Order: sequence, then structure tokens, then C-alpha cells
Amino acid sequence: MTSRPATTTLWRPTGPKELELVRELEFRAWPPRLPEQPIFYPVLDEDYAITIARDWNVKHDGAGFVTRFQVESGFLTRYPVQQAGGRTILELWVPAEELDDFNAHIVGTIEVVHEFH
Repeated sequence: MTSRPATTTLWRPTGPKELELVRELEFRAWPPRLPEQPIFYPVLDEDYAITIARDWNVKHDGAGFVTRFQVESGFLTRYPVQQAGGRTILELWVPAEELDDFNAHIVGTIEVVHEFH
């Protein structure tokens, strides 16, 4: 019997274009970054993801979505937690060139848990 690795829950606020690319990847991976996006940053706090999706994505893209997904905890130790503001504004900064490796350590699927218009 194979045991499942320990996982960490992450959230990602997304706009409609990025969500469509995730859908095309069958909710199993994040799409490659654009040249002007050198970092992929999932967040560690659901409320922070909600704030970004609701207050930024809706304003700029007409809709915002919060996704939730699991990543192998042992793999995530290579990315120190970044405090991007207040106490709960915590992110992981994954260099764009490491996104394929990051995607390989997602356990299960990426779920949409909140939607704003």
C-alpha cells in the first residue's frame, strides 16, 4: 500500500483568461507564465486570495475566481514564504522556469471555490 504524501493547501486568485487555460489543462496544472510574468505566486491564505480576486481581478478583467489546490509539502520547502504586506498576506514565489516542476507536484485537481463578477 502506497501512502499519499503530505500536502499543503494553496490558493490562487485568477482572472477569466488564466482560468480558461487551467480548464484546458483539465484543472491539473497552471499554464506557463507570460514573458512579463517571471514569478508564479500562489497564496497561503484564502481570505487574501478572495480580496485579490474580488477587488483586483473583477476591476481589471470583469470576473475573479479563487482556486484551491494541494501541493506536496516536502516539495514546497524550496520556496520560502514571502510576506507581501500584512501578517496574512503570504505568498510563495515560484520562478516561471520552475512551473513545470511545481505542476508535477500538484496532488489532485485545481478547484474553483469562489467566483466574483
